[in-house]
Parts: sequence; C-alpha cells; structure tokens
Amino acid sequence: MAMQKSRSDETRCAITTLTGFRTGLHQCWTSWPDAAFELTDTVLCMPSPVASVPALSLEPAFRRSHGSLYKALARGEVDDEAMRELLVEHRPSGWPLVFAVDASTWPRCDAETSPQRGYYYSASKHSAGQPIVAGWSYQWITQLDWAADSWTAPMDARRIPVGNDTTTVTVAQVSDLTRRLHHSRIHAQLGRDHTAAAIPIFVFDAGYDPIALTHELGDLAATIVVRIRDDRVFYTDPAPTEPGTIGRPRRHGHRFSCANRSTWPAPDTELHAQDRRYGTVHVQAWSGLHPKLAGRGRWTHHDAPPIVTGTVIRIDVEHLPKPTTRTKKTLWLWAAGPGPIDLDTCWRAYLRRFDIEHTFRFCKNTLGWTTPRLCTPDQADRWTWLIAAAYTQLRLARPLVADQRLPWKNPPSQANSPPPVSGAGFDDLPQHWAHRPTHQNPAKQAPDAPKEAAAAPEPATPP
Repeated sequence: MAMQKSRSDETRCAITTLTGFRTGLHQCWTSWPDAAFELTDTVLCMPSPVASVPALSLEPAFRRSHGSLYKALARGEVDDEAMRELLVEHRPSGWPLVFAVDASTWPRCDAETSPQRGYYYSASKHSAGQPIVAGWSYQWITQLDWAADSWTAPMDARRIPVGNDTTTVTVAQVSDLTRRLHHSRIHAQLGRDHTAAAIPIFVFDAGYDPIALTHELGDLAATIVVRIRDDRVFYTDPAPTEPGTIGRPRRHGHRFSCANRSTWPAPDTELHAQDRRYGTVHVQAWSGLHPKLAGRGRWTHHDAPPIVTGTVIRIDVEHLPKPTTRTKKTLWLWAAGPGPIDLDTCWRAYLRRFDIEHTFRFCKNTLGWTTPRLCTPDQADRWTWLIAAAYTQLRLARPLVADQRLPWKNPPSQANSPPPVSGAGFDDLPQHWAHRPTHQNPAKQAPDAPKEAAAAPEPATPP
C-alpha cells in the first residue's frame, strides 16, 4: 500500500512538472505560439522518426493546415532568454552539476543562397573529398548523469555566427548558464558559497582551447575539464630569484612533457579506482603547471603573454570496454577552477561527456533536427529550440510514458531506459495533464482562398 502511494505521488509530481514546462513553453513563443506548440507536440507524437516536415501537418496532433507549419517557422518568434530560463528551471535536481559542451553542424551544402553559412568539419559527410561541410554550427550545453543510460538535459543551444571566435562564444555561453544556475531555485538550495558541491563542471573535447578558456573564465565560479594532446609541454613556476641576480626574472621553471616520462616529477595527487567497464583506473595529477605562450593570436595585444596555470591529469585504464584491436591510449586532461580539483569526478565526467554525442544522434535521426531544408538561420534557430523542448518533454515524461518496444526487443528497465526510438506513446497522455492551446483556426474562410464551385443539384429521385 505504501509503495502504491509512493508511485502515485511520483506520478503526480511528474505530471505537475511536465504541465509546468509545457505552460512555460507556450509562453516562450511570442509570435505564432499555438502553431509552434502543436508542431512540437507533433514531433513528439510521430510513430516513426521524423523524415519529412510537411508530413507533420498530416498527423492528428497538428490541428492546422500545412501553411501554419511553415508560418510558425518563418514568422514565429521565441524569447531566447525565457527559453533558457525554462530549461534551467526544469533541469533534473538529482543530477550532478556536470555539463558537456560541444558543437554540431547543420549541413546545408546545396543551399547556396542561405545566409551565414560556414565551413565546418564533419566526420560522416565529405565535400570534394574533404571532411568539410557548409552549414550552420550550433553549440549545445547538456547536463550529464552518472546513471547507466544516455539521457542528458539540454540547458542551452546557441548558433555560432560565421566569423565569430568560438572561444568567445563559448565563454559567454558558459558564463550565462553559470549565472542562471546560481540564481535558480534549485541551485540556491545548495548554498551560494563556493563549495565543491555547488561549483558546476563543464567538460570539453580536444577541439577547444583549454588555456584561453581558463584565462577568460578565471573569475567564474566554475571548473573546466578539457582534453589535451599527449604531446603538450608545460612548465612549473620558476624558482625564486636569488639576490644580486642580473637580468630579467625567469617566467618558466622545470619542463613537463606529456610524451616524456623522465620529465615528470612526483604527482601531487594520485588516485586508484575500480570501474565496471574499464577495470582499474590510475589517475595522476600535477597542479600549478602552465604552458609557454607566444605573443600572437589571442595574446597579440598583451604586453606579455599571461601565465595561465592549471592541473594536468593523466588517466590510464586497465582495458577498454569492448574487445578491440585498437591500441589503448592514455588520456590527458587539463582542469582549472576555484578550489581543489576532484580527480574522481573529473575523469568520470569526461567519460560521460560522450552522452552528448548520443543526444545529437537522437535529435538528428529521430526528432529530425537537421531534416528541414530551411532558408534562413533564424528559422533554424526556432526549429532548434523546438527540438530541445521536445527532447526535454520526453525526459520529463519518462515516469509517465512507457517506451513502445518492438516485439522482438527486450523491455528495458524504467530506471535505465535509453531515449526511445520515437515519441510513440507520448500522445497517450490525457489532455488535462498538459497545457494545449485552445485557439483554433477561424471558421471564416480566408479572403485569398479560392472560392469553391457551387455544388451541382442532386438528381431527382425517379418515382
């Protein structure tokens, strides 16, 4: 009896949370909100992956004509700041403050008239024999979990304009999210002091500049973890200058080469951990290291290149998760932030960073993120927010909607269920559980609509 009451309370709480999110989502659309809201529901209720945007107008969840579908994307307006606040407000409170940051490209190779296209790396598509595609680049920030599944919680999605510096955009995006976390109700429960539990951790792949991010985010109450190459060279702080020494004081001390073990001093911190997939994990960390920067690029306008210090982390695992012929490589990370660095959290957070790759694949292949052939980047921004909201609703509806598995597939456990192959089952939610717009298309015919021909009189019935 107590277990049934607990499940009932959990279901009621999930319904309240989902209803609150959908109500806030409708308010985020400042223009054409009803059509955009129903378009989001239609993406969720598709029984199969979204392969055609016009075909969405044929679904029962979309109660308007196909013209409203295009107008919602072309003329609709969404409050970006309100959308970000909504995502942060409904983030999973039980998950750790660990966030993955990565960019994904919306390819628009043949759209030569579409503005603000750039050229970006693509591992799956090639152009003229090179792994480069033309399109729009979107950078997402998603919250990660330690559970054995690939669910994430999108917190922000921002398009990187052509010509803008990626590091500058990343710094602004991370800073904005950190401020929202500090001012949100959920983060306020952790306290506003800089304790280890309240400091968010942002994890980056090797494509980001760890030194520039550390320098620009030095005053932010956040920890960054960035993968670095295994041939990087760092230096310790120089020894104190002896009295009477002539010349400029030294800026760099002992040389530390990641590729040369003989240059490694004794690690400042060391950790041995057991992992189900990787076996014994050996983690070593050297703090207070800095690279030797040159007066070019980002540091051109500095009188002298700054000394940016951080912690270099070396991770060696016993074996890879699956038998493979690939050579086991040592992982090197750069970590920087206020307070001491938690080694166990850092190496586990980076391995969970790959969950954002599954989020990209699910949003593209199932929800149809890059399916529409939109003309302008503004339309792509609206569709991106729509997909992020749809994915969030799937996560919030996990306790309410069961994944409709195929007959030959084993049903997963509710606790570790992966994202479904489609949104089938979401339309089974009772309508009073979540807000839906009450506005309908007017019964009056539009003035520019073609007039229907008068119906022919029915033939007389023979006696």
